[in-house]
Amino acid sequence: MSKTITRLFDNYADATNAVRELEGLGISHNDLSIVANNADKTHGEHVDGDHDNVNDHGDVGRGTSTGALLGGAGGLLAGLGLLAIPGLGPIVAAGWLAATAAGAGIGAAGGAATGSIVGALKNAGHTDEEAHVYSEGVRRGGSLVSAKVPDDLVSEAETVLQRNKSVDATTRGQAYRNSGWSSFDENAPAYTSEQVQRERSLYGNETSRI
Repeated sequence: MSKTITRLFDNYADATNAVRELEGLGISHNDLSIVANNADKTHGEHVDGDHDNVNDHGDVGRGTSTGALLGGAGGLLAGLGLLAIPGLGPIVAAGWLAATAAGAGIGAAGGAATGSIVGALKNAGHTDEEAHVYSEGVRRGGSLVSAKVPDDLVSEAETVLQRNKSVDATTRGQAYRNSGWSSFDENAPAYTSEQVQRERSLYGNETSRI
């Protein structure tokens, strides 16, 4: 048996370090996924894709590659690809969660990918509240790591995620609601680079207590 564990990170470096540590525990890259906001093009040099093909609405244009989303031989991070999921805008992603959220759009003509990140998270076993907070967190500049973890590694995996400064979803959801947010809206405009940078600055020192 296994359990799906997902955590949000404000810092992309923390998220990728958590992925490497989870792989170090013996969790296959086939059971891992990362979805990271890339509105500010910070991660462009690491992915197979051209950010010039993503417009202001977060749509992926012709020539963008999403074929590596299921991970590469060198581990999950070797398979990072550029795509857009409604409401998130441009992201870099790899793994089963990204593939599920993108749905049948992966590999479609023009490289466009469409799907539901909230639906993918709920299908993975997360509550409606968790799914909406995690999705909104990515929209606002965060990085999401999700892992299908064997029961005997759950405790160690949770320790890895906490050690790498994952976000407390309950606290973050309350902060969003205090500013007028109610739920993730895939029809809302993607955050701009400037909005993402402002959002990240709000939570720079916050860590998880999960």
